[in-house]
Amino acid sequence: MSTLIVVSALGKDRPGIVNELSKAVLEAGGNIEDSRMSVLGGEFALMMLASGSPSAVDNIERDLAPLQSKLALTIIAKRTEPRTAQAAGRPYSVNVVAMDHPGIVHQVSQFFSNKHINVEEMDTNAYAAPHTGTRMFSMDMTISVPGSVAIAALREEFSAFCDSLNLDSNIEPRAN
Repeated sequence: MSTLIVVSALGKDRPGIVNELSKAVLEAGGNIEDSRMSVLGGEFALMMLASGSPSAVDNIERDLAPLQSKLALTIIAKRTEPRTAQAAGRPYSVNVVAMDHPGIVHQVSQFFSNKHINVEEMDTNAYAAPHTGTRMFSMDMTISVPGSVAIAALREEFSAFCDSLNLDSNIEPRAN
């Protein structure tokens, strides 16, 4: 059974960071299981789940300190356990688009939190609309809907909630 480690890194963006981090995991004897990498403003941000034998994970932890200095990154690592299966959770994709304004992420996440629905993933983006240049906001989420929640009722309630905030939205089964 593999040992798991979560690594997060943040620092000024420049070419070669992904290469250096992935090389360090490989040379330590580890494997990247899952990762999210993005440039936010001028900063590079990474979250990665790596696995390996206990000694490989020891090597990854050991090799991160010199990499932190070499790449001028803030790196945090934490060992973790395999994720337990969500009891009867069904994955659904949620998409929201609207004119950008403060509070959209909070309002939408609060809607799902109040219903005990877990947000599994979320990507947001602000951009200028074609032709008009209006500042727009887009949010894509994956949620885990408990089996006890009726999807039709959830869709109807979410649609009414979004309409009250002038948000365009949809909820669909997540395609794998």
